[in-house]
Amino acid sequence: MADYIITCESTADLPREFFERREVGYVCFHYEMGGRTYTDDLYASTTPDEFFGSLKAGAQAKTSQVGTGEYVDFWEPWLKEGKDVLHVCLSSGISGTYNSACLAAETLAARYPERTVRVIDSLAASAGYGLLMEYLADKRDEGMGFDELATWAEGHKLEVNHWFFVSDLDCLKRGGRVSATSALIATALKICPVMNVDSQGRLIPREKIRTKRKAITELVRNMMEHVRDGAAYTGRCAISHSNCLADAQEVARLVGEQIPALAGKVEICDIGTVIGSHTGPGTVALFFMGDERVD
Repeated sequence: MADYIITCESTADLPREFFERREVGYVCFHYEMGGRTYTDDLYASTTPDEFFGSLKAGAQAKTSQVGTGEYVDFWEPWLKEGKDVLHVCLSSGISGTYNSACLAAETLAARYPERTVRVIDSLAASAGYGLLMEYLADKRDEGMGFDELATWAEGHKLEVNHWFFVSDLDCLKRGGRVSATSALIATALKICPVMNVDSQGRLIPREKIRTKRKAITELVRNMMEHVRDGAAYTGRCAISHSNCLADAQEVARLVGEQIPALAGKVEICDIGTVIGSHTGPGTVALFFMGDERVD
């Protein structure tokens, strides 16, 4: 057993079973819908069908990040046990949670001067963030120490590539990420924006693709342009989706055609309620290790 704990947030969008099996702690974001506040508990209290069904029916979801006090309460039991904590946050390019986590770490440093809480900005989101956590759990289990693992995370986090498309622009429109006019035109023309996450962890529109079928193909094309070792890639690959499993499976099938080692081995998971509140239903995201993000 390592003498430290790895933790992250629910917005890594991996199944609860992963966190239990790999001994990675997670703290939950929150969202509000219909006048009630809910916990982003990795679908313990709702299902993807229920959540995205509500969004499709016109419900609006407003998200809130983890507070400083929540981080303190989350980490303190491990510090009392004599464990250090390596925490990886959702990208600062899309959330202020990194700042809250750093403030909590400072609070705990005063209480437990002999212990360390180190906070890393993942510059990643959804299962791309989750992919980074999987690699960190692998390295920990191989015997990598606390400081070495933190250095590895900082040195490799920008190699996690994120490519995704959005086929339902309603949530992006409500969130102010696209104008009502742009959303209306895009919907009429069946445009699916293809986006990625840049070196500052921000969501950046890259292409406007006509039809979802072409957007699916474009995700895989971008993967082959940027993936480490090209068709010989043997690293991890994940796909997250918001209530459109068939589309995610088609992306996985095309990936398997291009990269034989990944055929039937691409991990597919649900986009969580917090990330899903912003993307809406009909989003597919593809994650892999590749070129370092520089823009």
